[in-house]
Amino acid sequence: MSFDPYGIHLGFLYLRYYGMILMFGALMAAFLGRWLLKRMGKDPEIVWDALVWVLIFGVIGARLYHVFTPSKFSGITTMDYLRNPIRILTTWEGGLGMPGAIIGGVFGLYLFARRNQLALGDLLDVAAPGVALAQAIGRWGNFVNQELYGPPTDLPWGIYIRPENRPSPALYPEFIGAERFHPLFLYESIWNLLNMFVLLWLWRRYRDRLKSGDLFLVYLIGYAVGRFLLEFLRLDYVPLFGINFNQGVMALVAIAGSLAIFLRHRRLTTA
Repeated sequence: MSFDPYGIHLGFLYLRYYGMILMFGALMAAFLGRWLLKRMGKDPEIVWDALVWVLIFGVIGARLYHVFTPSKFSGITTMDYLRNPIRILTTWEGGLGMPGAIIGGVFGLYLFARRNQLALGDLLDVAAPGVALAQAIGRWGNFVNQELYGPPTDLPWGIYIRPENRPSPALYPEFIGAERFHPLFLYESIWNLLNMFVLLWLWRRYRDRLKSGDLFLVYLIGYAVGRFLLEFLRLDYVPLFGINFNQGVMALVAIAGSLAIFLRHRRLTTA
């Protein structure tokens, strides 16, 4: 057995800390979902079957999102993947997009709900706080990988980035010599944790007034707003037509989610 900054070597096996942290986050999300189902008087054990569907399609969605929207730091383009499709499978080289994970996970949950004749909106509401928790935990995988950081800073909580993981001088010559950077992963982790607590408070305080799917919409709005704001600090963003692609997507999600909740409850009020 041997260790390095990114994982553990067990013979021919290589267990990356990043993957272990993501799996831990998924398990914590499942336990939280199980607790919510139990409090609602529903079968809590369906969480484990649903988790398999969510993980499989979530990983597929996350990888495809990266393939079609690679960041500035990735050093590879979508055309590189399409010319050599086998590289799409090399997830251990890095490259997972959270928006794609959410889309894929929702699709997996849809298939699970349809297969088991369950209400998708209710499942999404149960999953929402857990997803926020999983994201809060999963971002610490970025800390291990020394990625997802912002511009240089002198603030006490700035993190040291090893030279090999710092921004390319060709992309950011003004950062040459900088050693400590904004811990963007930490900011997003805290934001997601706050999002989880807000969702749990809403579920406990206004459960009788929420419509099926509302809690998941609130999750989407909360995540999108936080991600939109943090993208201003992000260095490895996805440039597309002169804009930050992810930031544009987050703005649309926040607006669409807010509009959806407004229209759903406006109809309910005027009915």
